[in-house]
Amino acid sequence: MADAVFSVSFAGPLVTVQDAGRPGNMRYGVSASGPMDRLAYDAANAALGNPQGSTAIEISLGGLMLQCKEGAVTLAITGGDFVVEHGTQKTSSWTVLTISKGERIAIRAGRAGSWAYLAFAGCVVSKDWLQSQATHSTSGFGGGAVQAGHSLTISDATICDDRLGEIVQPDFTSDGPIRIVTGPQDHHFSEGATERLVTETYQVTDAYDRMGMRLSGPLLELDGALSIPSEPIVRGSIQVSGDGVPTVLLADHQTTGGYPKIATVISCDTDRLAQFRAGQSLRFTSISSPQAIDDVRTFLTQKTQYLRDISVPRGSLAQRLMRENLIHGCVFD
Repeated sequence: MADAVFSVSFAGPLVTVQDAGRPGNMRYGVSASGPMDRLAYDAANAALGNPQGSTAIEISLGGLMLQCKEGAVTLAITGGDFVVEHGTQKTSSWTVLTISKGERIAIRAGRAGSWAYLAFAGCVVSKDWLQSQATHSTSGFGGGAVQAGHSLTISDATICDDRLGEIVQPDFTSDGPIRIVTGPQDHHFSEGATERLVTETYQVTDAYDRMGMRLSGPLLELDGALSIPSEPIVRGSIQVSGDGVPTVLLADHQTTGGYPKIATVISCDTDRLAQFRAGQSLRFTSISSPQAIDDVRTFLTQKTQYLRDISVPRGSLAQRLMRENLIHGCVFD
């Protein structure tokens, strides 16, 4: 196996190197980072047969364009409904293809979704920090941002003809309201604030990055809560500032915060929420803590089986043709 080398012809903002993240460091003030949509990221690696947590490229709405300068490698694209251009071919994300020396691939925003994932059948060569290549977008620690003019090297690049083609998309994710568990500081809000959160409609604003997503909609008035001490926060926390505007914290969230948190998005819905675009409407629904645990356990069981299924090689083109019934009926002269 040789290396594949790409030049970055174009990269939008917030295109970064990401692995599964660096958990266990929040007590030192270090965010876990990692992918915004963890299911899509895991699917890209599984479709190539990569080890779980392998490094990939997270692509924002700004898009990414690469030119293969050396070698060849099979890659997978998942995430939002992005447009993929490979030579003269145009397709959508959730696909596996091979790119060779002299070829170009462009990944651009399509009809839906905010993040796409580009994984390679090989190892992305990049910097690490605290034993992780996950990029913290604010500081740049980790693998770092992918920018025009950069060179991207994939070591041990492999061509996987038995994995080419469309990736089956998960069908077990909820498409209803975003599920939340209220608290832990919902008692610091004025009467009716929690009820408004789960009965009214909110919109995603353009104040949205890897750290969090600010929403517009009915205000959630505080009841003298700005004096509470700072405390640890998690991905999915819905933090409300003094103006009553909620913000959902995401992959690069700070490790502590002093604004009151009215609720927390359950972990299996943060991926779906992260794919919302500015201007898109959303609703929340409140569930109990035991129900949240059951829902997450069910999701993780389904996710494990899904990743196992798509990680199975489909065979070469010749093998796939042999499995198909290409002749149906007969015609006599």
